[in-house]
Amino acid sequence: MNVSVIIPAAGASKRFGNKTKKIFQQIKGSPVFVRAVELFASRDDVCQVQLVVAEEDMETMRTRYAANLGFMGVKLVPGGPERTDSVRNALAKVLPEADFVCVHDAVRPCVSAVWIDRVFAAAERTGAAILACPLHGTLKEVDANDRIAATLDRRGLWEAQTPQVFRKDVLVRAYASAAASATDDAALVEALGEPVTVVRGDPRNVKITTPGDLALAAAVVNTLPRPKPKAPAGPFDEAKW
Repeated sequence: MNVSVIIPAAGASKRFGNKTKKIFQQIKGSPVFVRAVELFASRDDVCQVQLVVAEEDMETMRTRYAANLGFMGVKLVPGGPERTDSVRNALAKVLPEADFVCVHDAVRPCVSAVWIDRVFAAAERTGAAILACPLHGTLKEVDANDRIAATLDRRGLWEAQTPQVFRKDVLVRAYASAAASATDDAALVEALGEPVTVVRGDPRNVKITTPGDLALAAAVVNTLPRPKPKAPAGPFDEAKW
């Protein structure tokens, strides 16, 4: 399984409410985007990592973070006005040897390697898979006056997360057929009529949207599950050969 990873990081951070964009905010000494990138850069099944950034952030990336990106072998790609445009720009540069494409938000820095293993395996088996979590709270539809308009049935409702992983040809067709922007890549694949498998994620896979999310990410980052270490090879037993 050869996977090309696309990490969109070109958002304007309008909802974050801080002069410094959320991708550059620190979580225990590391920028948010660096934590997201390093989740994939050292994997044996990843053949390429592309970080998609806004034009105004290119110089910062090339100067302040050149050592980080160079060490991890990350390529910079200019972003577009919408997330869909940014992913499309990177999709055009995916290596020929990649069988699958993984898209992961730069503002999700708390993904465990265990969860990545699971969604990669599901995508390899089915062709398309995403992390997601079932919704547990009571859902209210609210009108323009901040009044409850309806209480919604949450049965069967899941919140999509990233990583989202697809066979390369499927994602290329999805973007070629896209008539409008989408907030995630699975929606474009669904529009083709292609099935997408859901892999149960975890609420600790925090998406940084507000300053409060930074504190939450810092609190959970050390609680994430880790892969079990591989058992060391035992002594050679001639009797088995």
